Amino acid sequence: MNNKNILYLSYDGMTDPLGQSQVLPYIVGLCRKGYTFTLISCEKKDRFAKNRSIIEAICKENNIDWQPISFSTKPPILAKYYDIYKMEQKAIKLHQKKNFAMVHCRSYISAAIGEKLKKRFGIKYFFDMRGFWVDERVDGGMWNLKNPFYNTAYKYYKKQEAGYIANADMIVSLTEAGKREIQKWESYKQSPIGVIPCSADFVLFKLVDAERKAAARMMLGFREDELVVSYLGSIGTWYLLDEMLALYALIKKKFPQARFLFITPEPPEMVYEKAAQIGLGKEEFVIRFAKRDEVPVFAAASDVNLFFIKQSYSKIASSPTKLGEILALGVPVICNGKVGDVKEIIQFTDSGIAIDDFDTDSYEKVISYLPELLKKSPATIRHNATDYYHLDNAIEKYYRLYKQVLN
Repeated sequence: MNNKNILYLSYDGMTDPLGQSQVLPYIVGLCRKGYTFTLISCEKKDRFAKNRSIIEAICKENNIDWQPISFSTKPPILAKYYDIYKMEQKAIKLHQKKNFAMVHCRSYISAAIGEKLKKRFGIKYFFDMRGFWVDERVDGGMWNLKNPFYNTAYKYYKKQEAGYIANADMIVSLTEAGKREIQKWESYKQSPIGVIPCSADFVLFKLVDAERKAAARMMLGFREDELVVSYLGSIGTWYLLDEMLALYALIKKKFPQARFLFITPEPPEMVYEKAAQIGLGKEEFVIRFAKRDEVPVFAAASDVNLFFIKQSYSKIASSPTKLGEILALGVPVICNGKVGDVKEIIQFTDSGIAIDDFDTDSYEKVISYLPELLKKSPATIRHNATDYYHLDNAIEKYYRLYKQVLN
């Protein structure tokens, strides 16, 4: 098939951080491999006003026809359906003009439109599922199944999910564990499944050298002899602050010179309140908000990075973006298993320790392993993570899957 005209649908906005880190870089890479993209995304008003010109410049440079629609917030629930309607109507109009060969659907909301376009126009439908969205609503506490409304919504969307899976010409899972699980589902009908984890920008997240580390520590107010444990990203829902603080308190007993760096958009009080409950004072912490290009600058101060993620059924399909970024910097990691392929990645890259339980025995295991962790070579950690997380490799995988569908 010579038609390389692709429609890309994303309910996430390109002016959101996620759009800039996990959508546009892939599309730009695929443009360079000969595909032509029309991109429909849902943009939040404030972010659109602030970042519109940045996205327009990227799209113009790469000949991407960006067709943003506004993200609706009112009335609740119905707003989402209105956005889907707007996106679907725009997709149909554009297809009638451009004759797309394939629709690439990022996550479930976009998949609802892609499945319809396939049935109505025969367009190839590429389901880039990004995790088990329906089960995430339940596991993350957003949908309480004891509530009749959410119970009905869950059953409805599980039925929809079955259709998205059954009708896809290609499915993309973020993890091998997710792929294995999908293949057990009744709705799975032998569609090919590719596995592409959330990639990291190895250009932005450069290997940390001694000079950059010293400069970062000076800027953030850490002494040279302090053991800097860092955390990167949002707190809440999936990230286990209580458990991370409990481990840090034990690290502090063994390593009195330890301090905890949080690079997070959340208010510092969120950390301070929880820390006070276990006797940790504010002086233990340095808490900073960072724009995307500042994240690697601040994170360079780290001796070791720590993150714990809630373990649940839906997390089988999860690929934490932060893991690739931390490993690209060459920083060793303390984390937990039973989340996507995290434990296997830690073992494969020899980059840290992944515990399965949040108890004193597991924490003591981490503490006894810390001296060895601090001896790990940053260059080796980064090198071992390159094949798995490098953006160029992810683009190449998408390219092969596109060819498989369109040829």
